[in-house]
Amino acid sequence: MGKISGSQAIVKCLLEQGVKTIFGYPGGAVLDLYDALMDSEITNVLVRHEQGAVHAADGFARVSGEVGVALLTSGPGATNGVTGIATAYMDSIPIVILTGQVPRALIGNDAFQEVDIVGITRPCTKHNYLVNNVEDLVPTLREAFHIARTGRPGPVLVDLPKDLVATKLTYPEITPIHISSYQPTYNPHPVQIEKACKRIMKATRPVLYVGGGVILSNSSNELTELARKLSIPVTMTLMGLGAFPGTDELSMGMLGMHGTYTANMAVAECDLLIAVGARFDDRVTGKLSEFASKAEIIHIDIDPTSISKNVKVDIPIVADCKNALKAINKWFDTQSNFSLEEEANRHKPWFDTIKEWTTKHPLAYRENNSIIKPQYIIETIHRLTEGKAIITTEVGQNQMWAAQFHKFDYPRHFVTSGGLGTMGFGLPAAIGAQMAFPDRTVIDIAGDGSIQMNIQELATARQFNCPVKIAILNNGYLGMVRQWQELFYNKRYSSTTMDVTPDFVELAKAYGAVGLRATKKSEVEPVIKEALATKNLVIMDFKIEREEGVYPMVPAGKATTEMLLV
Repeated sequence: MGKISGSQAIVKCLLEQGVKTIFGYPGGAVLDLYDALMDSEITNVLVRHEQGAVHAADGFARVSGEVGVALLTSGPGATNGVTGIATAYMDSIPIVILTGQVPRALIGNDAFQEVDIVGITRPCTKHNYLVNNVEDLVPTLREAFHIARTGRPGPVLVDLPKDLVATKLTYPEITPIHISSYQPTYNPHPVQIEKACKRIMKATRPVLYVGGGVILSNSSNELTELARKLSIPVTMTLMGLGAFPGTDELSMGMLGMHGTYTANMAVAECDLLIAVGARFDDRVTGKLSEFASKAEIIHIDIDPTSISKNVKVDIPIVADCKNALKAINKWFDTQSNFSLEEEANRHKPWFDTIKEWTTKHPLAYRENNSIIKPQYIIETIHRLTEGKAIITTEVGQNQMWAAQFHKFDYPRHFVTSGGLGTMGFGLPAAIGAQMAFPDRTVIDIAGDGSIQMNIQELATARQFNCPVKIAILNNGYLGMVRQWQELFYNKRYSSTTMDVTPDFVELAKAYGAVGLRATKKSEVEPVIKEALATKNLVIMDFKIEREEGVYPMVPAGKATTEMLLV
């Protein structure tokens, strides 16, 4: 084979890695690469802002389980993507970001649109590269994909000088990737598995605490098998929703700051907490000294730095969640003295207590037939879609109501910015999800503030025929911040009132989309039904009760048992 240009080699390598769709925005430093893409079968989704490109690649990765790819130009193109990169980093999402760079001879000379994107993104990437030699181009790209998708996944950035991309090279053969300093531990130590299993058999009040690692490792089936086999109640983090069926009788819903009363009380009272693919985030733990204070803790995670980082654990298991859960299930299957019936009977008093908590303090809201309650919208979406739609969210109250009142039965159906809490995430992420699954229903649950952060991506959705449905919970406030001001700042609503917002119905029409509005409860279901039946991008503008709050709520610094209830 003769020599090809660096840009042609990049496209060839993307195809080699199974990439069919990328998201990006062109500029001078990446023109050669965009030109090469025209001769390939890769779909290049032209976004309207680079942040949208990275969020869309992120959403694509979350629902598909594949590595998402974003292509950005140098300077402001690259820096506009940093928020998206940090979002993916905090939630351990596998994406590769290709950024253009000025020619190698100009690096360090403050050239036009030059920025040290490798330096800027070092704290928020799993790894990043500046390619200096054309011989390293393809091996670096292969390594980037390997690092992004293996171990604890995450974003990897590859910075590409303009002159290097134009240089000719001989495309190298595929060789095994071996990085001596990067060797994730996939298989659990059998001694630790046995310790964990023996401790589980002694527990009378166990709880499975499940995070996004279960979804990322595709181990929902193994987790569900374990929970049902041992009759262990399950609570999930925001990122873990869908890892275990939300409608299952063992599910206690989400835990933490806006978690259910049952989940938070169960964690506080359990004698064994089995953490799987979770990182003990501060929104989960609340006051650390009182988190699961009566329990021994088993922690399964592929990232050894996450274990005992925030909460000291008793039995650490460093491994891929799928492999560890398989090993635990197998251990119990081989025990002659293990009985499903005996296990269920042993936990019955614990289940009775949990059932009593749920009966006394269910997730609830005060009904009002004259005003639209946001929780009712979420419940109606769940009912009409039978819980099968892919739900993305913006960030704020809309996000928490979606997490509480939509029961996720399937993994990779809930796409939200958990760790960074990025407003403007939901719409571009929904576009990425829709590009991954064109025939699926994708709904973005949004607030009237957050949706405006990346609202220009409506044009992207229209151009690429993404029939995303956007449900705006419109209360005329930056709702979550307003709620904190109501509770802790004597209702001094400083800079949280949205006095001027677009007419979202007319805005939808301006983009060639469909706009619908509901101002009373009786209009909610007809609007959602019409949106679901419409084969176009749809904005649903729901005028909700302005000062509705998200409850339960654990105030900052308090124990998770100190919940403010409805």
